[in-house]
Amino acid sequence: MGLRLYDTGTRTLRAFEPLVPGEVSIYLCGATVQSEPHIGHVRSSVNFDILRRWLQHGGTNVIYIRNVTDIDDKILTKSAAAGWPWWAWALRHERAFTWAYDALGCLPPTYEPRATGHITEMVALIDRLIATGHAYPADGDVYFDVGAFPGYGALSRQRLEDMHPAPDSASQAKRDPRDFALWKAAKPGEPSWPTPWGDGRPGWHLECSAMAAKYCGESFDIHGGGMDLVFPHHENERAQSQAAGDGFARYWLHNAWVTVGGQKMGKSLGNALLIRALLRDVRPVELRYYLSAAHYRSMIEYSPEALAEAATGYRRIESFVKRATEVVGPAQPPAALPDGFTSAMEDDLGVPAALAVMHNLVSTGNSQLSSGSVQQLPEILGQVRAMAAILGFDPDDSHWSTGADAYQPLAGALVEDLLQQRRQARQERDFATADAIRARLTALGVEIEDAPTGTRWSLRREG
Repeated sequence: MGLRLYDTGTRTLRAFEPLVPGEVSIYLCGATVQSEPHIGHVRSSVNFDILRRWLQHGGTNVIYIRNVTDIDDKILTKSAAAGWPWWAWALRHERAFTWAYDALGCLPPTYEPRATGHITEMVALIDRLIATGHAYPADGDVYFDVGAFPGYGALSRQRLEDMHPAPDSASQAKRDPRDFALWKAAKPGEPSWPTPWGDGRPGWHLECSAMAAKYCGESFDIHGGGMDLVFPHHENERAQSQAAGDGFARYWLHNAWVTVGGQKMGKSLGNALLIRALLRDVRPVELRYYLSAAHYRSMIEYSPEALAEAATGYRRIESFVKRATEVVGPAQPPAALPDGFTSAMEDDLGVPAALAVMHNLVSTGNSQLSSGSVQQLPEILGQVRAMAAILGFDPDDSHWSTGADAYQPLAGALVEDLLQQRRQARQERDFATADAIRARLTALGVEIEDAPTGTRWSLRREG
């Protein structure tokens, strides 16, 4: 395996070597299901889906865990404001996230654990931390003692003396204002679970440590998430897990944000672009292409123009695949991927360079189609589809017609019926009727192209 990954923990590009040959364990911090997903939320899952697909392409078995945080301060606040039970509010938005992941073609995780299903493991982890002197109970809460862990701050490259107090620093029972909560004492009207330290609910950081260890093991290969999670979330995960004696993650990978006007996308800023809203104007596969095209560690500054440009780039690949398939038949697995694509992907998942290789090959294929000299076309078609599959947007993948775009079979049947009527009219030299049908299709947003092999059609997208 020639893969090199930029490890946030060491701030270096490191050769990736899994703990177990032929198997890779990945834990990705998933959604806190407090609201509808926007593109900033799902970028992480798209980026790590590409990593997973690349590893699987090389024959690696990937254990891929993406958790659901279904108990959290924001969930409790928003559900109360809406007059919903907290668990119903969380489930509603968990389903919205699942829909968004599926819409954008993310492979389902091996397991998708919920925080509330792992209270037993969290209590056991707290017990271990108290026993090793790294945690202490106080008035029904339990806190992690950051001063007792010498490596605290190493992941985020901070010194303890420079850190601000933890958000729950108001408690007078804390030894140090920077200590963070592992367990929070029950408050009136909030959900709670019984523990040796009193009824309460878990802290956010504790949840991921417990779930990662359960499904990936005490030591595992890759921990991923957005760059906003480096501190405090991942710093605290690392500290509490290693303080309890676990090796925890060997590589830390963090994707950059989607920004609007230079600011991180988020509900609190009022600049969130919801997936459901965006998919009214762009196909799911085109949105995936947009989120995939930048390097995972590069910021994406959202604009409608940039999204439209990405959609055009994807359609160029899609059009080539469709035309080439009409000429040479279905693609066969290629003998090998282009060297440039492989080297780009092995260099810290260099998707922009990999896409450049794909588009250059599409240009070569289009030239062959135009010239009629198509001897190399079957191999080119196979390579283009194989590369697109690794990046998760193969135009011939049935997902894009039977999954998120489930409306298309019906649309296709209706369009084909009209095209058959148009063919019949042309055969009968009733060109007025044929032109009227074409005009009707155009008005409905259907573009048609008459070719020697027949009539092709596609849905027009504005912008």
